[in-house]
Amino acid sequence: SARFAGPEATDEENNLLLIEKLRNVREAGRKAWFSCVAVFYYADNRYFICEGRVYGVITDRPGGSGGFGYDPLFFIPELGKTMAELPLEVKNRLSHRGRALKALKLRLREFFP
Repeated sequence: SARFAGPEATDEENNLLLIEKLRNVREAGRKAWFSCVAVFYYADNRYFICEGRVYGVITDRPGGSGGFGYDPLFFIPELGKTMAELPLEVKNRLSHRGRALKALKLRLREFFP
C-alpha cells in the first residue's frame, strides 16, 4: 500500500489517489480495515501467529495531522474520528499493530509463564 501511487510516492500522493479512485463509491462500499500479523518462531520449527485488526471507513477528505500513511483517511465511526485525529496513546491502543502485539503478549504468557 505504500507504493499505491508509485514506488516513490508520498503518503499525501497515495491518499489523493485513493480519494480519486473512490470518488464515486458510496460509504457502504468504503468499508476497510488495517491488519497486522505477528509471528513468534521458536525451537524445532514451532511458531504461533497472532493477528490484529481495526475496522473503519475510508473518508473522502483527510482529517487530522497525526499518524502517517492512510491514517488521515481511515475513519472510525464509533469514535467519530480518523486515525490521524486520535491522540497517540489511543491510536496505539486501538491500532491493528497494538492489537496484534497484545495478542502476542497473551500467547507468550501461555507458553512461557
